[in-house]
Amino acid sequence: MIDITETSERVHAKAHELFMQYGLRSVSMDDIANNLGISKKTIYLYYADKDALVNDVVDTVITDNEATCDQGRKKAVNAIQEVFIAMDKVVEMFKTMNPSVLFDMQKYYPKAFQKFLKHKNDYLYNAIKENISRGIKEELYRPDVKIEILSRYRVESILIPFNPEFILKTKSGIVEIENELSLHFLYGLSTLKGYKLIQKYQQERTK
Repeated sequence: MIDITETSERVHAKAHELFMQYGLRSVSMDDIANNLGISKKTIYLYYADKDALVNDVVDTVITDNEATCDQGRKKAVNAIQEVFIAMDKVVEMFKTMNPSVLFDMQKYYPKAFQKFLKHKNDYLYNAIKENISRGIKEELYRPDVKIEILSRYRVESILIPFNPEFILKTKSGIVEIENELSLHFLYGLSTLKGYKLIQKYQQERTK
């Protein structure tokens, strides 16, 4: 007898893998079915269409990312370490992510993209804002920074590594772009005490 839950999880996992590797638009339901060795009709037992599957995958990615971020924030002993933990997680995720994923989502899967925007504008914005406030209290970030402006600026810059034109003109991958932008932002916030701590974590990270 077929285990419905197991089959559904397999479909979800394979779709996630293929979407991240090749982008959303280029992966068809046939591709997913063929990779799993099942019929396309079987996938439609769990998902009405590709839109529903994309939405489900995006929901899971967002939920997992928020849980991972929360763990990193609790684990970090200071605001700067919190950012480095987040950077390492982002690098790990971006290594296997096709740069076209967000572009495809925005153009072809608006419902999923709205979920991403909510995640970006609510959860990520608040996480950045709280990190800046924490860093100021710890005297690692400058006390004169405009928290609201810089939090909004940083959250908007998250989309830059996925801009096809930016990637083409800089001739860089999304991992390199995101790493450079994160460090630039962090150095711009820091006090002398924070600057020294950034260099310490950066040296440990590049060993």
